[in-house]
Amino acid sequence: MNDKNKNYEFYNILKILEKKPDTNQRDLAKISNLSLGKIHYILKELKNKGIIKVKNFKKNKNKINYIYLITPKGLEHKTKLAYFFLKKISKEYDELKKDIKKNS
Repeated sequence: MNDKNKNYEFYNILKILEKKPDTNQRDLAKISNLSLGKIHYILKELKNKGIIKVKNFKKNKNKINYIYLITPKGLEHKTKLAYFFLKKISKEYDELKKDIKKNS
Protein backbone atom coordinates (compact mmCIF):
# COMPACT_ATOMS: atom_id res chain seq x y z
CA MET A 1 0.00 0.00 0.00
CA ASN A 2 1.40 3.41 -0.86
CA ASP A 3 1.69 6.17 1.73
CA LYS A 4 -1.08 8.29 0.18
CA ASN A 5 -3.66 5.49 0.50
CA LYS A 6 -2.42 4.63 3.98
CA ASN A 7 -2.69 8.25 5.10
CA TYR A 8 -6.17 8.56 3.61
CA GLU A 9 -7.32 5.42 5.44
CA PHE A 10 -5.76 6.62 8.70
CA TYR A 11 -7.45 10.00 8.30
CA ASN A 12 -10.86 8.44 7.66
CA ILE A 13 -10.56 6.16 10.69
CA LEU A 14 -9.53 9.12 12.86
CA LYS A 15 -12.54 11.12 11.62
CA ILE A 16 -14.88 8.27 12.58
CA LEU A 17 -13.26 7.76 15.99
CA GLU A 18 -13.35 11.48 16.73
CA LYS A 19 -17.14 11.47 16.29
CA LYS A 20 -17.79 8.11 17.94
CA PRO A 21 -14.85 6.76 19.98
CA ASP A 22 -16.81 3.68 21.12
CA THR A 23 -17.23 2.37 17.55
CA ASN A 24 -16.21 -1.27 17.38
CA GLN A 25 -13.90 -2.72 14.74
CA ARG A 26 -16.71 -4.38 12.78
CA ASP A 27 -18.60 -1.11 12.48
CA LEU A 28 -15.40 0.71 11.52
CA ALA A 29 -14.90 -1.86 8.77
CA LYS A 30 -18.45 -1.38 7.46
CA ILE A 31 -18.35 2.42 7.62
CA SER A 32 -14.92 2.71 5.99
CA ASN A 33 -15.45 -0.14 3.51
CA LEU A 34 -12.27 -1.85 4.67
CA SER A 35 -11.74 -5.41 5.85
CA LEU A 36 -11.78 -6.23 9.55
CA GLY A 37 -8.12 -7.29 9.31
CA LYS A 38 -7.21 -3.95 7.75
CA ILE A 39 -9.04 -2.08 10.54
CA HIS A 40 -7.15 -4.11 13.14
CA TYR A 41 -3.85 -3.27 11.41
CA ILE A 42 -4.70 0.46 11.21
CA LEU A 43 -5.77 0.67 14.85
CA LYS A 44 -2.61 -1.15 15.93
CA GLU A 45 -0.47 1.27 13.88
CA LEU A 46 -2.29 4.30 15.28
CA LYS A 47 -1.83 2.97 18.81
CA ASN A 48 1.86 2.18 18.30
CA LYS A 49 2.46 5.71 16.96
CA GLY A 50 0.75 7.24 19.99
CA ILE A 51 -2.07 8.69 17.88
CA ILE A 52 -4.82 6.84 19.76
CA LYS A 53 -5.21 5.20 23.15
CA VAL A 54 -7.26 2.03 23.46
CA LYS A 55 -9.19 1.45 26.66
CA ASN A 56 -11.58 -1.27 27.85
CA PHE A 57 -14.95 -0.28 29.20
CA LYS A 58 -14.42 -0.78 32.93
CA LYS A 59 -17.88 -2.14 33.67
CA ASN A 60 -18.12 -4.31 30.58
CA LYS A 61 -18.77 -7.97 31.49
CA ASN A 62 -17.22 -9.31 28.28
CA LYS A 63 -14.10 -7.11 28.43
CA ILE A 64 -14.07 -7.06 24.61
CA ASN A 65 -15.54 -3.60 23.99
CA TYR A 66 -13.04 -0.81 23.63
CA ILE A 67 -13.04 2.94 23.39
CA TYR A 68 -10.55 4.59 21.05
CA LEU A 69 -9.35 7.97 22.30
CA ILE A 70 -7.47 10.32 20.01
CA THR A 71 -4.43 11.75 21.77
CA PRO A 72 -3.23 15.36 21.40
CA LYS A 73 -0.56 13.97 19.08
CA GLY A 74 -3.36 12.25 17.14
CA LEU A 75 -5.32 15.48 16.76
CA GLU A 76 -2.19 17.17 15.44
CA HIS A 77 -1.61 14.29 13.03
CA LYS A 78 -5.24 14.39 11.82
CA THR A 79 -4.98 18.15 11.24
CA LYS A 80 -1.80 17.71 9.19
CA LEU A 81 -3.46 14.98 7.11
CA ALA A 82 -6.53 17.17 6.52
CA TYR A 83 -4.28 20.02 5.39
CA PHE A 84 -2.38 17.69 3.05
CA PHE A 85 -5.60 16.41 1.45
CA LEU A 86 -7.05 19.91 1.14
CA LYS A 87 -3.87 21.13 -0.51
CA LYS A 88 -3.88 18.16 -2.91
CA ILE A 89 -7.54 18.66 -3.86
CA SER A 90 -6.96 22.39 -4.37
CA LYS A 91 -4.04 21.65 -6.69
CA GLU A 92 -6.13 19.15 -8.68
CA TYR A 93 -8.94 21.71 -8.93
CA ASP A 94 -6.56 24.35 -10.28
CA GLU A 95 -5.18 21.89 -12.85
CA LEU A 96 -8.69 20.94 -13.99
CA LYS A 97 -9.63 24.60 -14.23
CA LYS A 98 -6.57 25.25 -16.45
CA ASP A 99 -7.43 22.25 -18.65
CA ILE A 100 -11.03 23.39 -19.08
CA LYS A 101 -9.91 26.93 -19.94
CA LYS A 102 -7.30 25.59 -22.36
CA ASN A 103 -9.83 23.31 -24.12
CA SER A 104 -12.60 25.93 -24.30
